[in-house]
Amino acid sequence: MNKRPYKILLVDDDALFLKLMGQAFINSGFVCDTAQSAEDAIAFLDKTNAPDIILSDYNMGAMNGLQFRKYLMEDEFFKNIPFLFLTYFSDRDLMIQGLDLQAIDYVLKNTPVNVLVSKVNNILFAVDKQRELSQLEIKKAATSLNIKSIPANVPSVEGFNIDFWHKPFDDIPGGDFIDFIRVNDRYTFVVLGDVMGKKWMAWFFTFGFLSYIRSAVRFAAFNGEYSTAKILQQVNDVICFDEVLKDILSSLSLLLIDSEKATITYSGAGDLPLMHYKQAENKVTHISSSGLLLGLFADGSYSEQQLTLKPDDRLFIFTDGMIDLADDAGKKSDYYRFASLLLDMLPNTSFTEMKAKFEHDLQGQVDDQSIICIYKI
Repeated sequence: MNKRPYKILLVDDDALFLKLMGQAFINSGFVCDTAQSAEDAIAFLDKTNAPDIILSDYNMGAMNGLQFRKYLMEDEFFKNIPFLFLTYFSDRDLMIQGLDLQAIDYVLKNTPVNVLVSKVNNILFAVDKQRELSQLEIKKAATSLNIKSIPANVPSVEGFNIDFWHKPFDDIPGGDFIDFIRVNDRYTFVVLGDVMGKKWMAWFFTFGFLSYIRSAVRFAAFNGEYSTAKILQQVNDVICFDEVLKDILSSLSLLLIDSEKATITYSGAGDLPLMHYKQAENKVTHISSSGLLLGLFADGSYSEQQLTLKPDDRLFIFTDGMIDLADDAGKKSDYYRFASLLLDMLPNTSFTEMKAKFEHDLQGQVDDQSIICIYKI
């Protein structure tokens, strides 16, 4: 079952046809946006709120339907949106040109409305089914290889409680990755990263980044070297020379919990500022890093800082999916809105309760959402 109404973008310079067809789709349960020219449609299109299908007239003014389709084909995102031509006439050569541009089909405008609506619905149903099959095959492959970018459990660390919440965008694994690496009874590393990109394409690269991070952490621990900044630089060095990953960027928050000293060392690579909730003062402070995204430049300028949490303090580490939300006006990033949301829940809300509120309150998700909470006992 489709989780939400299908969204259609209907493009036609005939205002009457646009109004009649738009209303017919709305009456049939679709969300239908309209544009009276290809230029208006281009201005309207937004990758954070894209339509499920585009229906466009062929014979329009300055930019006709074929030119509009050619324009969309130049964009890796928009070219994959199903595209259907509408026309009042049938021309074999014209149809071939359109189909060569990977249009789904041609439909004559004098087709009965109920038939056109059914055709569009069937196309979208078939697209959804194919997507589900593709996702199922990838999930099966990932399961058989035992590849995971999000852990099932958190380690036990003396003096601290650790928990996390993760929600993939559209239920499809994406670029966020989380790891907890306990090297001995004293030291535990906390890893939160976000590979640039969307869905499966970004997810595929998370394993490369995680492999290098795990290796660097283990190698550092073997040598008794526990500098998070040095570990980040070592990871960055390898990524910059990796033929597969060198053009892929990722943010990373790397923290080292020292349970003996009850301290946390933190280094970041292009990540969001951490939020430290100080229970005694009932306020949140923001902890920023100076490091650059992994893979951006050979010298990442990574530094580290030591944090001390007092009893009942909490430290929150999260990816930009927590602050990037979409509404009718488009995508918005609001770090301080999220900080305010957290503060409103503290100090009496457990992280288990927070996770339920995240699920309920963070509507308009546009990316993977991941957050880790470190609580000082």
